[in-house]
Amino acid sequence: MGSNRGVKRGVRAALVAALCIAASPAFAGDRLLATAGAQMIEGAGGGGIVPWALIAGYGTNRQIGGSAFYTRVDSSDFGLQSTGLAIGFFDRVEVSFARQRFDAGSVIPDLVLRQDVIGAKVRVLGDAVYEQDRWWPQVSIGVQHKKNTDFDVPSAVGAKDQKDTELYVAATKIWLAGFHGHTVLANLTVRSTRANQMGLLGFGGDKKDSRSLQPEGSLAVLLTDTLVLGAEYRAKPDNLSAFKEQDFKDVFLAWFPHRNVAVTAGVAHLGTIAGKPSQMGTYISLQLTH
Repeated sequence: MGSNRGVKRGVRAALVAALCIAASPAFAGDRLLATAGAQMIEGAGGGGIVPWALIAGYGTNRQIGGSAFYTRVDSSDFGLQSTGLAIGFFDRVEVSFARQRFDAGSVIPDLVLRQDVIGAKVRVLGDAVYEQDRWWPQVSIGVQHKKNTDFDVPSAVGAKDQKDTELYVAATKIWLAGFHGHTVLANLTVRSTRANQMGLLGFGGDKKDSRSLQPEGSLAVLLTDTLVLGAEYRAKPDNLSAFKEQDFKDVFLAWFPHRNVAVTAGVAHLGTIAGKPSQMGTYISLQLTH
């Protein structure tokens, strides 16, 4: 993983961004706790690795909301830091930004791969919270433009492009009195992508250079008023002959000590990354939401 200095910078950036949001009188948040979602490692509102149809922040259709986050993922051979910000406008439109730093020193000493992700999401139909006359899920269309800023190694292993734009469609539904009376959230996302390891190893490859549709999903249960247990799955394309790529899976527990603060810890199965098999990792994420 990166140095303690890098960790401190990431946390500080997330805190400053969130404080700027909270300080602005234009921002407010009256939506239900579960409808704020979290922020995924690519910046969009959602789970840890899957974007949801929900718009970031607690803003209603008359408010602006937002969130800032810092996430750190550690496996046996790799580490990832991601810092970002998302702003939701009137529970309709979301814009986001994330900066990622991937420590791949186990493959090449001192190798660090970086990526910037700019995203946007538009809610197109439906309602997230289930009622008898509102059974259709909330559906959003999203876009993420990714640029790998350290392309020498991805190019050397067969990646075709340094940057690319991904499209996705997400559908989310929340049952306030779901499983044994607990609030339940379910999400399904389909992504059009040609990214290698989410783009950290570039886009396209010598084995496959075309886009493919990859499914992603999340399921979460509100155990108490402040604890959420969930699991996620994210399928990924396998474009490079040099490295076999496998899907991501995780299990997480999110704690909300305050409405505007969330701390998430989890265990992730990352499969094979850059030739290193069976990558099991832990992650922790701090998010401030308004």
